Amino acid sequence: MDILVGTTKGLFVLEGWRRLAGPFCEGWPINHAVGKGEEIWAAGGSGWHGAGIWRRAKGEWSVSKGPFEGAEQLWSLALDRDRLLAGSKPAYLYESLDRGETWRRLDALTDQPGAEQWMPGAAGLTLHTILADQKGGVWVGISAAGVFESRDGGKSWAMRNRRGNRPGPAGVLPRAWDGEEFRKEDEIFSCVHNLAFGAAEGLIYMQNHQGVYQSRDGGAVWEEVTEGLPSTFGFPVAAHPVKPGMAWVFPLNGDSLGRYPVDGRALVWKTEDGGETWAGKGAGLPESDCFFTVLRQAMASAPGGVAFGTNSGSVYLSRDEGESWEEVARHLPTVLSVEFMG
Repeated sequence: MDILVGTTKGLFVLEGWRRLAGPFCEGWPINHAVGKGEEIWAAGGSGWHGAGIWRRAKGEWSVSKGPFEGAEQLWSLALDRDRLLAGSKPAYLYESLDRGETWRRLDALTDQPGAEQWMPGAAGLTLHTILADQKGGVWVGISAAGVFESRDGGKSWAMRNRRGNRPGPAGVLPRAWDGEEFRKEDEIFSCVHNLAFGAAEGLIYMQNHQGVYQSRDGGAVWEEVTEGLPSTFGFPVAAHPVKPGMAWVFPLNGDSLGRYPVDGRALVWKTEDGGETWAGKGAGLPESDCFFTVLRQAMASAPGGVAFGTNSGSVYLSRDEGESWEEVARHLPTVLSVEFMG
């Protein structure tokens, strides 16, 4: 299994998690990449390059420029059964039914009522995360509009920005639950930073601009699980592919305080109980004077491994579920995304 590393100067591949190959994609900024078998797709672009998605098939690279109507850059990719999905800046969703050669825009997302009022985040109005459950369910994260869910492959959408738990076995009513209705003030802050499927039906983890959340019902309701972390601010979240309660985040010191590790010490924070408790894991990571940032798509997990990349050009890998780390690449351009090949 290889690791795909998107950077500001092309795509790199850590073959067998060790040997670095690249850069590919002619040095384009690559915001995100996914792969399956021998194929790789890499999304990116810029004002100079235009928006495009690179594809490696049978060892050869080619680029598709859509048409990506309205897109400045491509920011995210997901494999969804027999199609590919791509998200852009500004926040449009596209699909390809021919393995990435041609694309069309799925306008139901941005045609829904209220879309004209979506507010951009610091990086613009960006569709940066796509999750697909391979059964017709699709979830997207848009900064700073929030989370949206489709149960019909993208034909219709519902906003999923509600705070609180549904009543549990003990019959305790959470603060946001008011019969069958939610109060407007119980919406979570809509600047979602990243989403990851947990290893259970309906389980999703979220890193938000103001905390970490989990949902046990496909995003209908979000429960905050920030308590125990050193800050509320961070970008990525990754979840174990088999153990539902295990997830990892990388807290930073704050939105306006430099966006680097708290106290200058690099720690990946791990939960094994769905966010009830957290523990900082730093073996093999810089213990002081650390000022890098880990961006929203720059952490991923797979059977046997967790990896993250930094804006200072390093990639760190754990082979023991985040207990210890090793630097497997350094001196790369700014790392924008890390993904394990499928």
